[in-house]
Parts: sequence; structure tokens; C-alpha cells
Amino acid sequence: MNKPKGMLSLEELGNLVQADEIDTVIVAFSDHFGRMMGKRFDADFFLQDAAKNGTHACNYILTTDMEMEPVEGYKFANWKLGYGDFHLVPDLNTLRLATWQDKTALVLCNLIDDNSHSNIEIAPRSILLKQLNNLNELGFNALTASELEYYLLEESYKEASSAQYMDLEPLGWYLEDYNIMQGTREEFFNAAARKHLKNSGIAVETSKGEFGLGQHELNVRYADTLTMADNHIIYKQALKEIADSLGISVTFMAKYQHGQAGSSSHIHISLWKNNKNAFVGNKEIGPFKASKTFEYFLGGLIKHAPEFMVFYAPTINSYKRFEDGSWAPTRLAWSYDNRTAGFRVVGKGKSLRIECRIPGADINPYLAFAALLASGIDGIKNKIKPTPIFIGDIYAAQELARVPYSLKEAIPLFENSDFVKQTLGHEVVEHYAHFYKTEQAAFEKHVTDWELKRYFERI
Repeated sequence: MNKPKGMLSLEELGNLVQADEIDTVIVAFSDHFGRMMGKRFDADFFLQDAAKNGTHACNYILTTDMEMEPVEGYKFANWKLGYGDFHLVPDLNTLRLATWQDKTALVLCNLIDDNSHSNIEIAPRSILLKQLNNLNELGFNALTASELEYYLLEESYKEASSAQYMDLEPLGWYLEDYNIMQGTREEFFNAAARKHLKNSGIAVETSKGEFGLGQHELNVRYADTLTMADNHIIYKQALKEIADSLGISVTFMAKYQHGQAGSSSHIHISLWKNNKNAFVGNKEIGPFKASKTFEYFLGGLIKHAPEFMVFYAPTINSYKRFEDGSWAPTRLAWSYDNRTAGFRVVGKGKSLRIECRIPGADINPYLAFAALLASGIDGIKNKIKPTPIFIGDIYAAQELARVPYSLKEAIPLFENSDFVKQTLGHEVVEHYAHFYKTEQAAFEKHVTDWELKRYFERI
């Protein structure tokens, strides 16, 4: 396969620096929330030093809340330990142009412990790498695609903040699902997004209007799972910065406004062995044929979805998306080409794949992908069979088990799961349980605009 446009070797970066076409290199990694964190390097210094030796960052970044306040109660880093550094080691396979910024390149990093010289276990990318290694030991690799949806708003981020994020004006004023006319009005943004992603090493397929006012979806081409996770966080960073440069805003909240469709991140996944789709087989399952590998992988996904719900729905807001009849799944079932299902099977033959429709656009892709792989691997190892294929409206099937409906409900399912502890490691589970509990506690102490409007005068 040809190298995607915009991807760079060190030699190519050196030539661009020499020609004064690149003067800055962003060295970045993912925090818990899936945000890109890191430093900007002078390009010459990056080539002379950081490309080989990496750099360091304060380890408190993996113990903060959304506001970057250090949170007590983490064993990994705290005031008693003095908040030291971890080592950022560039993965040069991710080196690329960042064409939406001026004369800039970008590279993603693995986080390494300076003492053990191994990946920091709790880092999101490390968690995914561990599951990919487990999958490779079974002789498989995985191809993945995440389909991100987002809302475009007239206000800039600063204006939206000044307005307390209330009464914002969407760029569209009627539902635009597949509508070319409304899409044309937003093309000044979406065309720029497609162009910059393509020129920065991320192959773009399509963009289209979605079901909400000002809601859109831009799909990039599937890739190996690690590359897709990397592309996912770069995609979100690029779109936010492009919107900022155009004086508008884009949000990837799972549910940005009551009464509007939620924003999802449907994840398509298939397993491959010897360059063949391992889901392909001769067993008839409803309208298609599949393999035992497919059956057991799907069985694992369904069985372990509640335990991994915090990785699929990581915020308080995530759970506002799970409404019957809303295009978001509310029950744990699977079907063929049925958008009411939490797990929708699509394609036939070599295109056969599973679409997990549970995650929202607010996921950290490293964690969500790791959850899918860990669940499916267990399905294969223990020959877990899925529930029978469901045909019809799953929203109306009250007898089916539902997804957890709140972060508060999901946290103990994750924290108390022996399977999750065995799969991720006790330290990882303890660390992330504390992270999600911190988010829940922050919400419970906060006075919302809903409470003020409801109770201020009339209680």
C-alpha cells in the first residue's frame, strides 16, 4: 500500500526543514479524555535531539481533571511522590504534516517509564498496545474504522464560552441528514477539514449531513487499529483547530443539546489472518455466512459490554444519548444491517464486519478499541456464543438487557469486574475507576442551569 499523502520520514522532514517549509514539530500524546497533550519543538532541535531521544512531561497529566487540576487519590502520581516526569518517545510511524497549521509537522508518542524503560501501563495508547499484542499472539490483526459525528455552531469557542454555552446557533436550521443543500452551507468548514486531513496522512472517504441541526459526519478510511486510534485523535484536534481558525465552533459532545440527535462514534471492526478476513466462514447466520471466529468474537463483545461501558461512554453527558428511537442503541443485542442494534453486522464476504454502535463521539479511541479487542479475544478463547440474532425494532424489545444508563451505574460494573482486572491489570482498573469516580463526583457537586430554572422560584 502506498504511503498516505502527508506522512513523513525523518529524511523527508529534514528536507522540508532545510527548505524552510517546516519550522515546528508538535510532539503529542493522549490523556485520559483523548485530548492531545504535549509540546511544540523547534524543528531543527527536534531533528537533532528529540527524534532520537524523545522528551519529558510532568506525570500529573495522567492524574488531572478536565480543568487540569491535580486530583488526589491516584497512586501513579501525587504530591507525596512529587509529580515527576515520564518519557515521551516519538513513534516515527506517526510523523506527518499538520497542514491546518502553519509550517508544522506532528508526531505521536508512547509514554515510557524512565526506570523500567517499558510502556507506562495506565497510558491510553499503552492499554491498546497491550490488547493488540494479545490479539497478535492469537495470530490475528484487526482493521478498524471509527465514524465520528459532530455539531457545527455559528459562535466561536470564545463566544460560546462567554455565553455559558447556552442558546448557541447551529449552522443548519433544518434536519440535514444526507441533505446536499444544507451540506453546501457548511462546506466552507467540511471541505477544509477533508482537505487538511487528506494532506496530513489521513485518507478521507466522505462527509455528509446528519440527523441534527448543524450535525455532520466525516468518515476516514479504515486502517489497522493503532493507526485508526491515532488518526481519530488527530482528526478531532484538526477539526477543532480548523473551526477555531474560521471563527466557529465544533463539538464532539455525545449529546450537546436536549431534543437533538446525539453524536456517535460507531466503530467498525474485523479480524484478519494471512491477509484474509477471519470472520468469513460457512456457517449460516440469518442472511449471511460467517466463521466460528466471528461468532465467538461477537459473543465476547456482547457479554462484556456492560463491564467496559465506561470506555464506550466515559462522561456524564455520554449517557444522555441513550434514548429509544434516537439512533443510539439502548439494548444489548445484535442484528444484521439494523441500526436499532448495539452491535450491527454489515457486509458480506471479505467486507463482513461488526459495527459497535454504543460509543459516542466523546470516547478516547485507545480505550474504546482496547475494550472491543479485550472482549472479543475473550470470546474467542472461551468460545462465547452470542445471543440469537434479533430481527425487528430492538427499541421495542423490552425483554432484552439494556446498556447501563448512567456513569454512576457503569463505574462499579467496571471496577468490580474480575475479567476487566485480569485483562487490563489491577493498577489500570484502580486508576481509571478513580478517574471516572472523580468525574461523577464533580458533577454531583455542580449546580446546573436545569436546577436553577426549575427550582429558583418555585421550590
